[in-house]
Amino acid sequence: MNNIIINYLLKGYLKTFLKITLLFYCFGIILNLFEEIEFFKDSDVSFFTPLLLTSLYIPSLVIQLLPFIIFITSLTFITQIRNNKNLLTLKILGYSNFKIFFIFGITSFLLGWLILFLMNPVTSIMSKYYEKTKGYYSKDIDHLATYNKNGLWIKENLINGQRIISASNDEVNKLKDLIIYNFDKNYLLKEKIFSKSAYIKKNEWTLEDVVILNINNGLSEKVEINEMTITSIYNYEKITSLFKNFDTLSFVDLILNYKDFLKKGYNKLFLDQSLHSMLSMPFFLFIMTSLAAIMAFSTLKKSNNVKLIILGIIACVVVFYLKDLSLALGKTNRIPLILATWMPILIVGIFSSIGILQINEK
Repeated sequence: MNNIIINYLLKGYLKTFLKITLLFYCFGIILNLFEEIEFFKDSDVSFFTPLLLTSLYIPSLVIQLLPFIIFITSLTFITQIRNNKNLLTLKILGYSNFKIFFIFGITSFLLGWLILFLMNPVTSIMSKYYEKTKGYYSKDIDHLATYNKNGLWIKENLINGQRIISASNDEVNKLKDLIIYNFDKNYLLKEKIFSKSAYIKKNEWTLEDVVILNINNGLSEKVEINEMTITSIYNYEKITSLFKNFDTLSFVDLILNYKDFLKKGYNKLFLDQSLHSMLSMPFFLFIMTSLAAIMAFSTLKKSNNVKLIILGIIACVVVFYLKDLSLALGKTNRIPLILATWMPILIVGIFSSIGILQINEK
């Protein structure tokens, strides 16, 4: 009998989960497709290209929204079995509110790990193809920034030629050991600039301990100055934003190749944020399941679903802004970033544990 009941609960829960996930996927396709069409409106591509890219982009977005998908799934299914009187039947058979929640909570928890190890590597590959294709058609293709084993490399088009910059990025808002190559329109090297460090928070870079080699007809003239300023289309925020799309990094990649990513120049702050965000996801799913159970188990009576949906939306918005606020505090060094990642789960978890104890008494 127990196996039959558990199979009924799991089958119904997972079926509801797939329906809600498919709904989010289709809704995401519709919304993002317009954005992709707008991006490719001046490019000679068929309608298939934006449609394909949208299909590749949305799965990673769905994974990001999993806590809210699980919340809606739990709320929907528990409300369904409550309204059709199956919940009352389960109670007669010895299944308490806590036991039913625990089945759903563990299912959500295990789903989180399965998605991290099985789905996330696939969606990261899809995101890499998406980013590569978008980069190919980007209008800023002449301006490039990349990391490799030798550090940061930047290429910029100037009015009178081109500029190539190599440097190491060891501190926030700063570059170290810069070498700047300035070329004329004929791609001839006309100036070489060495600097020990540069402050790049804004587009006006401040270079310190500068040595300038002016090259003319094969002859070079050396000039040393304490400080100089150059203007770039890049600043610290823009450079780091180019390398913090962690949808292209899978959970398995982060675990196995964490040190290699640091050597390639990835920012440690963002790597830690991404790793702990993924690690916390199964726990977040469990907590969101408990939050939905508290709302759905509040009464055994058939209630107004519209009211429950409104309360659910409000709860999702509060959790979303709590998570966003916590990450903002972490990124601004108000609190440790790892704590900022886990703090929303701890707060909602404490609240949920109290609620679960209360509904178990009903």
